Amino acid sequence: MSAIEKSLLDRWRLILVLLWLAACVWLLWQRWGAIHWFALGDTDDNMRISQVRAWLHGQGWYDLRQYKLNPPYGFDIHWSRLVDLPLAGIIVVLRPIFGGIIAEKAAVAIAPLIPLLLALFSAGLTARRLIDPRAYIVAAGLVLCCQVALDMFRPLRIDHHGWQLAFLLATIAGLADPERRRGGITIGIASALSLVIGLELLPYIAVAGASVGLRWIVHREAKPRLTAYAISFGVASAIGFGLFASYANRAPVCDALSPVWLSTILLGCGALLLLSQIDPPRWPARLALAIGAAVVVAGFFWLTWPQCRGRPENVSPELYKLWLSNVREARPIYQQNAETIIAGLTIPVIGLIGAGWAIWRSRRDETVYCWLSIVVLSLFSVGMLFWQIRAGPAAQLIGVTGAAFLGWHLIGWFASSQRMLVRVFGIVGAFLIVSGIATYAAFPFLPKDTKNKAYWDKVDAANRRCPTLPALRPIAQMPATTVMTFVDLGPRLITVTHHKAIAGPYHRNGDAILDIHHAFDGPPDQARVIAKKHSATLLLVCPHYAESTLYSSRSPKGFYAQLEKGKTFDWLEPVKLPKGSDYMLWRIK
Repeated sequence: MSAIEKSLLDRWRLILVLLWLAACVWLLWQRWGAIHWFALGDTDDNMRISQVRAWLHGQGWYDLRQYKLNPPYGFDIHWSRLVDLPLAGIIVVLRPIFGGIIAEKAAVAIAPLIPLLLALFSAGLTARRLIDPRAYIVAAGLVLCCQVALDMFRPLRIDHHGWQLAFLLATIAGLADPERRRGGITIGIASALSLVIGLELLPYIAVAGASVGLRWIVHREAKPRLTAYAISFGVASAIGFGLFASYANRAPVCDALSPVWLSTILLGCGALLLLSQIDPPRWPARLALAIGAAVVVAGFFWLTWPQCRGRPENVSPELYKLWLSNVREARPIYQQNAETIIAGLTIPVIGLIGAGWAIWRSRRDETVYCWLSIVVLSLFSVGMLFWQIRAGPAAQLIGVTGAAFLGWHLIGWFASSQRMLVRVFGIVGAFLIVSGIATYAAFPFLPKDTKNKAYWDKVDAANRRCPTLPALRPIAQMPATTVMTFVDLGPRLITVTHHKAIAGPYHRNGDAILDIHHAFDGPPDQARVIAKKHSATLLLVCPHYAESTLYSSRSPKGFYAQLEKGKTFDWLEPVKLPKGSDYMLWRIK
């Protein structure tokens, strides 16, 4: 064994930390300008920092009502405070030294990088357990090549998805743990923490839990993992609910860890614990008991919580038609452009191929059960892409372990060659293929939709410029009031100005979302009534902003379409903005 190989083997934790630090430096440098301009590009990122500010200014720990949207009532956000903790901690430490502005910029830059360390460590640990003690470097490198997933860990991406993805990789590490009790505890705690944050990964958590049960059915020696999982998942979920469930989430709601899901989890964990104690010696008996337990838990959920049988958002048909069905990330992958399809499917498919090969090679080894769990998760994640493209980051990270297996063996094969050119170019080429980077070379040759290109260039420009601090500065300098504006501009407006807005893109804010859609789609008099209903004194629009294209195309004679064409109304007084402003602003009489 060479000195390099020995260092890779003995100092793997230090090497992972150094790799993480190098990635942090690169990502911070890459996003430095955006950090300076506090360019929180996603509505959820803006809402997250607004929630943290409200908490630091005295709002209660369990009070997650956002009072700057839909005033004076506000609305209850379905998140928890768990992800607020690192953001608030960084701000509290740095604010006395550098001031509030610098402290917030540092928080939104640093906080998303923390779960990236957990993701790299978990992926590397899984590779060490299933592939080779030195293969962690390949798996960690592949995580950094998952561009769709990596976007959830970049500076400014302070929403909760990065943490949930990191806990998903920790769950996979638990499935691969040869120490059965420790693996069960890891899966249980990681699953509970993910659910405390939000329900986005609930399907993956259910599949991981089912794979633990199936492993016990076919391999009785897996009993310690099942027992540890049942206890840790149930206890951690109960503690997480007690510590983090907001006042609103203590009601039987369907879109968060509420009594609905907590009771179902506790019943399911109790059933698994009971099965592990009965532990029949023959697998058909274990299978029959597991099916019976699943029927009881499903029946309990179905009969006890009938309001949660459909989508957890529980939105009205009208809200789904006007708003939710138009959200891009809620559409399936086959409705996306060619680049998105290739980027979303490459690593998951490569991971499936690698995991399938791993099952064949380990068919006489106990690790075959770990690989089977990973294949089931991989197949499920690819299937989820054909439901919603938002499953892309999870599908990529689930595919990392199988891709690392394939890459490790290809790299080993090329490294054993006697020819230097084969070793060098073969190793580089193998990594480029399994990481999906090689597919990017095809992007320039993919068909482009050039229809109405000039129009969509205007839309892209408006999407970039309207949420910026310079564009919003003139509005921020006006006396505080309630502003009637687009749904997707609401969170940004309340974050970087002292104004309030009517709506933001959150399903619990559904009535206010419908009001905005009705206002811009309907006749001008209806818009005036809605503005008065919410006590709005300013009307703010950004022509060609993505949301505006929905109103102008759907209602060519509606209120927004008339505004865009320059029509005036006696109840709207134009407010002069600096030359070159992307906004149009009126005072509502």
